[in-house]
Parts: sequence; C-alpha cells; structure tokens
Amino acid sequence: MSEDRPDEESRSYAAERPKAFVDAVVAIAMTLLILPLMESVGEAASSGETTLEWLGDHRDQLLSFGLSFAIIAMFWMSHHRLFAPVALVSNRLLWLLAAWMLSIVWLPVATSISGQMSGEDSLARVLYIGSMIVTALLSLVIRLYLRRNPELHAIPATALRDGMAVDLAMATLFGLSLLVAVLSSAIGYFSMILMFAMGPMQALYGKLIGRAFAS
Repeated sequence: MSEDRPDEESRSYAAERPKAFVDAVVAIAMTLLILPLMESVGEAASSGETTLEWLGDHRDQLLSFGLSFAIIAMFWMSHHRLFAPVALVSNRLLWLLAAWMLSIVWLPVATSISGQMSGEDSLARVLYIGSMIVTALLSLVIRLYLRRNPELHAIPATALRDGMAVDLAMATLFGLSLLVAVLSSAIGYFSMILMFAMGPMQALYGKLIGRAFAS
C-alpha cells in the first residue's frame, strides 16, 4: 500500500470535468444567495406588507446579497482566467480546489448571517469578511501550487505572478476592512469601501513579488 501512495499522489487527470464541476458549484452558491430574500417576500405578502415596507425592512439583506453576488462573481472570474490554460489536475490540486469551493459555498451562509443579525454582532462581520480572506488566500495557494507544477498547465510565469499580486491585495484589503468593521460598528460593512484601493495595492504587491522572484 505504501509503495502505491506516491503514484496516487502524483497521478494527474484531464481538467475538463473538474472545471465544469467548479463552475456548477459556484453557480449554485450564487443562486443560494437569493433564497432568504425569496422566503421573506412570501412572509411579507402573507402579513400584508407593501413592497416599499419590504424593501425597507430588508435593506441590509439586499445590500449583503448584492455585495456577495459581486464578490463571488469576482472570485469566479479570477478562477476562470487562471484555469483556462490548465490541462491536467493532480490529486493535491483537486483537494485545493475542494477547499476553495468550500469557502465559496460557505459565503451564502455568512451572507445570510450578516444580513439578518444585529449590526452590533462583530462575529457576524468576522464570519462574512473573514470567509473572503480565506477564499483569496486559497486562490494564492493554488497559484503557488501551479507555479511549482508547470507540467499541469501552460500559464505564463508573469500571469501567475500578476495573479498572486491580486490575491494578496484582496486578502490584505479584506483584512483591513475586517479590522475596521470590528473596531467600529458604526462603519460596519461600509469598511469594504477599502476594496477600491485594489489597483494601488496590487501594483505594490506586483513589485514586491517581482523582486522576490528575481532574487
């Protein structure tokens, strides 16, 4: 058994089915975001609420839904661009993809918590923004794995470095947003406006990564 294990770990498979599976999981996660709002519409109609009252009562949920939908879409687009030139996947890469998908599937739960719990609930903010940090870091780990296993793909080294800069910039800005959101309940999720600094932060990490790889 122990002699077969290295072969199992190094075995590679065609990437088409894993790519399709990831796309399906992301699509389901994006769809799940809307379910709490769908249920609340029925409850509002049964209790005689007007549309305007429903919109006012669920403004936080609507905001978290739109934000989470955009964030999952952003993560998926980045993942799609990364894996387009990937021809093969190994067992380890499959497990890394499974971990990345877990962080995506968790986001609808974190979104529901953030939209319905009290604005003073700091743990809700930790679960919501923290899950995005985890997703960004897992994406970075996947890029590092692909860099160490060039036989699986045809991704240019410069593209991998640029992607690492994006992942690090996102993780950093999400981390700063989380810190501000926890320290100031008045600001709360509005701290995520820091994500508009993606351009400068990505450029900074791009320079640092370029120097690290050049040395």
